[in-house]
Formats: sequence, C-alpha cells, structure tokens
Amino acid sequence: MFRAQSLVSKLAGTVTRRISANATRQIPTASILSNRLNFQYQQNRFITDGTKATIEDAIKKSDITVFMKGTPDQPQCGFSRAVIQILQIHGVTDLLGVNCLADENLRQGIKEYTDWPTIPQVYIKGEFVGGCDVMIQMHQSGELHEMLIKNKLIEPDTEDASPKEPESK
Repeated sequence: MFRAQSLVSKLAGTVTRRISANATRQIPTASILSNRLNFQYQQNRFITDGTKATIEDAIKKSDITVFMKGTPDQPQCGFSRAVIQILQIHGVTDLLGVNCLADENLRQGIKEYTDWPTIPQVYIKGEFVGGCDVMIQMHQSGELHEMLIKNKLIEPDTEDASPKEPESK
C-alpha cells in the first residue's frame, strides 16, 4: 500500500512539473505583455500634423461641423444619419459634414484628437459636443435646442423640437 502511494506521488509530481514547464514556456511574462501593449498603444496614438491641421481647419470653417461616415446628403451609417436628422429637426441648415470614410488617417485621427472612440462627432462653435448618443440625449432633454439658440445658430422662434409634456385629459 505504501509503495502504491509513493508511486502515485512520484507520477503526480512529474506531471505537475511538466505542466508547469509547458505553461511557463507558452505564457508571456507580465513585462513582455506590458511592452507589447505599450508599443501598440504608442502606435495607435499617432496623429500627423497634417491630419490635425485638417481637423482643426474643418472645425473652424463652420459653426457646426460633423465628422461622419458619408455626407449630410448621403450618410453611410445609421448613427451619422441620426445626427443629421436631429440637426435638421432643429432647423439647422448650415453645417459642414466631413466624410471620414474618404481618408483613413482622418478616420483614426479624429478619434485620437477628441479621445472619443466613435464616429460621428459633432462640434458646435468649435466645441466638441459628442457623438450620436449624446446628441440624442441633448435633443430629448431640450439642451440641444437651447445650445443652438444660445449660439445664434437657429432663431429663438424656431419651433421647439424638444420633447413636450403629454397633455392631460
């Protein structure tokens, strides 16, 4: 009985050592992973001066600039379409739509410029407002309408497109 237990212990020890040896060979150390991730982060965090200048020029060129997929007349994604429709509901007729699909550097650069991961991105009077989700929230709360009036981008007498309280019967 003692011999059987001893043999099992030896086998278990051998198997454990082999598993441990294989695991350490196949799993990179934390420092290797950290170096790889840091390198990838640095690679992804590079915006050229030309791309940055293009972004800044577009923002300065118009009171409302939308970096989007497609154009205001032909949005190429539902989120870009929603942003354009929200602005149209509020009576915005003058805006600059910048098609990020036409230039991969611009598409990645705008995300880095604002540190915002998605497109579309909306700027009003040079200030980054947000993406589609933010625009929807601002539209529903009435904040967008107020911002557009405050910045003199729509007339105060423009029909208020913000949600109204349901009338009680």
